[in-house]
Parts: sequence; C-alpha cells; structure tokens
Amino acid sequence: MTRKIGIAVIGLGPAAQPHSHGLVDLAERVEVRHVASRSPERLDAYRQRFPFPGTTDLDAVLADGTVEAVIVLTPPSSHLEVGARCLAAGKHVLVEKPLELTAARGEALVAAARASGKAFGVVLQHRFRPASLRLRAALESGELGSVEAGLLVVPWWRPQNYYDEPGRGTLARDGGGVLLTQAIHAFDLFRSLVGISRVVAAQVRTTALHRMETEDYVGALLETGNGAPATLVATTAAHPGHPERIEIIGSKGHAALVGGRLQLSFLDGRSEVVEAEGRTGSGANIMDFPHDAHRAVIADFLDAIESGRDPMVTGEEALTSQRWIEAILAAGRG
Repeated sequence: MTRKIGIAVIGLGPAAQPHSHGLVDLAERVEVRHVASRSPERLDAYRQRFPFPGTTDLDAVLADGTVEAVIVLTPPSSHLEVGARCLAAGKHVLVEKPLELTAARGEALVAAARASGKAFGVVLQHRFRPASLRLRAALESGELGSVEAGLLVVPWWRPQNYYDEPGRGTLARDGGGVLLTQAIHAFDLFRSLVGISRVVAAQVRTTALHRMETEDYVGALLETGNGAPATLVATTAAHPGHPERIEIIGSKGHAALVGGRLQLSFLDGRSEVVEAEGRTGSGANIMDFPHDAHRAVIADFLDAIESGRDPMVTGEEALTSQRWIEAILAAGRG
C-alpha cells in the first residue's frame, strides 16, 4: 500500500476550491490533516463542501509532526512569512502564484527553500495541461523547427466588483495587476516554451473600465530566447472574457494554443489537435475552469517529495517569470 503523505492547506481564498478538489481525487496518496484560515466564517463555509478538519491555529498546524507538506494559498503579500515559517518547521511547501509581491521578496523565499533542503514548488498549472505538454514536446523534439515569432494574448475580463474587494488589484496585497495576478499563468508558460531575452518596448495602462491601483492592460514587444520577435497583450478589460492564446511560428510549422486546445499545423501537410479540458476562468466567474491541472500540480509535488527531486515548477523558475514581468512593467511605466 502506498504511504500517504500528511498535508495541510493554509488559506481559504478562491484558490482553495480547485486545490481541494484535487486533494479529494488524490485521497489514496495524501491525507489532509488540517485546513487553516484566520476566518472562522470561511472555515465553516469551506467545511460544508469539503471533508477536511479545519483550524484557525497556524502554530498547531506547524507543530503537528504528521504534517509533512503544506500548500500555501494565502495572499501574495504573506508568502514569504508563511512559507518561511513552514520551511523552518521542516515542511515541504507548495505555494500559489505569484511567489511574492516583488522578485526581491521572492528571492528571499527561494533562498529559504534551498537552505531548508525541502521540496518547494509554485502553482503555475498551465504547464501541466495536456496541450501544453504536447506543445513543449513539439518544440523540444524539433518538430516545429526553430522559433521564428511568438504571440501571447490574454483577453480576460474582471468586473469592477472584483476589484472592489479589499486588497484586490493593490500593490500592498497583490503586488501587481493583470500581468502578475491573472496573465502570469499564460506568461510563465510562454516564457518557459520560447524564452525571453529582451523587452523591446511596453505599454502599461489602467483603462476607464476599472477603478484600481494597478494595471488592467499591458502590451509589449519582446524578443524570445533565440532573438525572434514576440508580441504580448494582456488585459482584464476585454468583456466578457475570452480564452488566452499562445501562437508560435516555427520554421517547420505553426502552433496555436487557445485555452487548453492545441492546433499543430506542419508545413509538410500534417496536422494535430489536442482538445481542451474545459473553460479557463477568463470571465467574471474566476473559478470557471476544471481542476485537472491543479491535481497534476499536487501529484507532481507529491512525486517530488517521494523521490527527492525538485517539483516541475521550482522557485527559481517562478522567480525568472516574475523578474521578466517586472522588467515589462518597468519598461511600460517609463
């Protein structure tokens, strides 16, 4: 019988939903010992949907020797503090995106993770979609040839009441707007596929559709890892919200990844489709997507713990994406 890994979930915001569904699916591999929140009301609402024991006492969670690993789902501004405490208590840590408010704070968290010797992963689940894995394989095998150009478009929508919630869209809690909070998943996937070597130019704006501190529109001209041109557009002002799109023009073919659906079209006449697993959360209902990729993230994290390897998305990988996001925002703000 496979040994079950004791795990705790800290933070019960919206992201707890797909993670919890994933943990239910992985019941043969994992035992959820605690779900922790500072809010008794959130705990009560959560436990009406999921069968896991709840607590408001983080110290008790960290002192529990049966807890080997922790999933940190608290706001970005708390990731360094909470993550470092978990690591110091001898726990493996999986933290929601982004790493922290800034790359500098993210560096401190990654350094603490490396010093601890514990598994440390970041939830950037778009890398785990079947279509994303197939696209990566097509690039790495040379099926698409050399990268000649790239396109990333994230035309999402968030209504004003989303940003009216305390802390949403602020530097103090979220660290940034559309690029760091919503488009980071597609951006991280795009960067991991083709690389980024330079920010040529950028525009960063808050449109008239939202009242918020941070940006809801970013446009950028980039160069990929091999110097090919790439274009980025990301917004949460595109009503009613549409699936994110990655296109890669290769010397041997073209790839279009729309949401979770991949279309490969090769110059020799071959074509291939990997169908999507569901919606992408691009509209007002931010949790309107399947939990398959989150389950895959957690399964990979468990595999990493058991085998002593790094998770697929390491702290360093997430940090690289965040540094490029900061570079784009800096270029756009002049």
